[in-house]
Amino acid sequence: MAIRAFVLLTTKPGTSQEIVTSRRIKGVKMASSVFGRFDAVLVIEAKDLQELAKIIYEVIATHPNVVHTETLISVFPPGTHRVES
Repeated sequence: MAIRAFVLLTTKPGTSQEIVTSRRIKGVKMASSVFGRFDAVLVIEAKDLQELAKIIYEVIATHPNVVHTETLISVFPPGTHRVES
């Protein structure tokens, strides 16, 4: 089953936009620089936890301007909408 994760990044000062736009990473569905405790947020979809780990640890966390990552795995898989009013 596919999974979705939100990856929160802390970057070296002034580099978040460069990271968000510098390369197209397989699985990244959205990337945005943000204000607040973190510098950027990535939305990643992967086929399983192994693929997610590979994207995060081998590609994102090894970027020279990434200082810290925090990963939040979505409770609901991609394609399911659990919005209730």
